[in-house]
Amino acid sequence: MKGRSYSLSMNQPAAKTAGDTLRSATVYTMLFAISSVHLLNDAMQTVVTALFPIFEQSLKLTYGQIGWIAFTLNMTSSIMQPVVGALSDRWPRPWMLPVGMLCSMAGMAGLALAPNYALLLLSVVFVGLGSAVFHPEGSRVVHMAAGNRRAFAQSIYQVGGNFGQSLGPIMTAVIFIPLGQRGAAWGMLLAGLAIAVLFKVVPWYAAKLAEHGGKMPKKNASHSKAGSTANNRVVAIALSILLLVVFARSWYGAAIGSFYQFYARDAYTLTIQSAQVLLFLFMIFGVLGTFIGGILADRIGRKKMMLISILGAAPFALILPHLPLGWVYPVIALLGFILQSGFSVSVVYAQELMPGKVGTASGLITGLAFGMGALGSVILGNVADVRGMEFVMLLASFLPLFGLLALWLPKDRKEMQ
Repeated sequence: MKGRSYSLSMNQPAAKTAGDTLRSATVYTMLFAISSVHLLNDAMQTVVTALFPIFEQSLKLTYGQIGWIAFTLNMTSSIMQPVVGALSDRWPRPWMLPVGMLCSMAGMAGLALAPNYALLLLSVVFVGLGSAVFHPEGSRVVHMAAGNRRAFAQSIYQVGGNFGQSLGPIMTAVIFIPLGQRGAAWGMLLAGLAIAVLFKVVPWYAAKLAEHGGKMPKKNASHSKAGSTANNRVVAIALSILLLVVFARSWYGAAIGSFYQFYARDAYTLTIQSAQVLLFLFMIFGVLGTFIGGILADRIGRKKMMLISILGAAPFALILPHLPLGWVYPVIALLGFILQSGFSVSVVYAQELMPGKVGTASGLITGLAFGMGALGSVILGNVADVRGMEFVMLLASFLPLFGLLALWLPKDRKEMQ
């Protein structure tokens, strides 16, 4: 990858070595391996939220205490990612991948055995830290294994995580309700499986780093100082816009994931159990959209795919609160598909704005922006207490319109890696 130029648009010819790397079975093996670890990692995070009703009974928690558990998980797993990413950009350490999984394993054990609220929060911190360590390093593995199809590779990686998140309802029904709090110990098995897969990933990752003196290859620093300053200004503006767009999308996703089941109960007289079907449709079609969006982005460009994603979802978001129940099922599935089709593309776009800083870029998008979006659910919850859930869903339906800001993003351009 050193000294190779590439374009954010796939219209530029790829170097022969990049094509050879793309077709290497070893590279695809690494992509699917790190995606499977992403699935297991995000499934462990989902264990925490899936256990909320169990904790409420076993430890007699209030809704406020449950809210603080969610806040702790988001702060450690999401907000810490840019910090971990920046450090790992300077000092990449492949062995941090299994160390992160060991942290999560300790957290799973703590969740199963915690006798009080304080130890429960400490266990959640370990799960969050394990995730914060994994995501930037995992994105770096994807970046190095991607060849010249980075959006496609990132979509494979993100599909694993999204699918892992969708396992929460299944784990609740099959494991946690029958076994109670101690059922969280099964999460240790997820961590163990992840570590086993990483025994294949880490040596490959270390070998790739060794080719570049133990560091990620950096961009060609051949610009003048004035040109570099101007370029940095453009990058800063582009990242600010991108963070706002991702924030709005993740805030809307949090509104659907956290509150739509209650809206469906009140508006359509569904049971909470029946409303889970709507949430499942939104999530599972979102997984499919993530994958398809990555493929299309390599063909039509990153910026176009992001515009199609969030602006294409806006009309469906706006009409969703006004539909009869029969129309909600297909519309919410289509909404999830379109909205999430720009998920992996946003990460790749940020990485290519910041060449040589893969961990930082990944931490900003998958960590900070999505973490802050999750915190938005706290605001929406408070608004719902005052104005009602119908008002919240109407308010949230306008969030995808923030995607108009993506019109001011720079066009896909060449970067030197």
